[in-house]
Amino acid sequence: MSRSWELQGRTAVVTGAARGLGAGLARRLAARGMRVALLGREAATLAAVAATLGTESHVVEVDVTDDDAMNRAADEVGRHLGAPSVVIANAGVAAGGPFESSAPDTWRRVIEVNLVGSAVTARSFLPGLRATHGYFLQICSTAAFGAAPMMSAYCASKAGAESFARSLRPEVAGFGVGVGVAYLHWTDTDMIRDVDRHVVLRELRAHMPAPARRVYPVDQVAAWIEHGLVRRRATVYAPPWLRLAQAGRPVFPLLVDLMSRRELPRLMREYSLDQTGLLGHGGRLEERSLGVPGAGTGAGDGGDGRDDRGTGG
Repeated sequence: MSRSWELQGRTAVVTGAARGLGAGLARRLAARGMRVALLGREAATLAAVAATLGTESHVVEVDVTDDDAMNRAADEVGRHLGAPSVVIANAGVAAGGPFESSAPDTWRRVIEVNLVGSAVTARSFLPGLRATHGYFLQICSTAAFGAAPMMSAYCASKAGAESFARSLRPEVAGFGVGVGVAYLHWTDTDMIRDVDRHVVLRELRAHMPAPARRVYPVDQVAAWIEHGLVRRRATVYAPPWLRLAQAGRPVFPLLVDLMSRRELPRLMREYSLDQTGLLGHGGRLEERSLGVPGAGTGAGDGGDGRDDRGTGG
């Protein structure tokens, strides 16, 4: 694809734009002179982000898993800002804990938001992307190629989102639409800050090699993604060294199995590996919509008496 794709004056759509990486990407694209549509569940927070952009923007409060609502959102964005040239499927939630004791509604919601929501986003905005010969970027994760125990819904959803985007790419290439997959690792969002409050996630990160435990600032991750987006890359890595991890995909399951067989029995003896619930502020809002008791309080403990919390990537 062209390395000189001009974004100024075009329209971008970012889902999950109320905070974290979504807000960071909205600011980056606005700085390039793009009109930006911010989609998410929190109208007031989205409006506060939009007020910082310094460019023409539009806010749509919407559930990305709702087909009809997303179709209406696409029509609304088109009326206010024009057909999109960039659509970023960024909305996502995460939860951790043993699969057997996981709440079915919570487990299913992770799949719905991260996988189904991405597909709904693409379906709703593809007519606009075809009109502009635009670019659809699926925000994914190292969880797509390094499935971890105690994160079954998140890993399944990200592997599915990766496969969805890879399947979509050849379907729309003939219409001049590019599709990219962005692989993220640990990013400093409120969802990630929840990690160390939960034993299951704290231990998961603690057993990674030292370089793989590093948490990256949102603006740096957004800059790496922007670099790939401008070049309409099929794959974007944030941080860039993750491209080296792709070569290790065939051996990751073996390494995870070996580590888990050694460490999980010990962890189960020492800790109560409770469910984390949906992580981060956005996750707590999702739990409220599911009617989860106590959701939105920010309370929780990791089974060892500490005030614990969050994962990413």
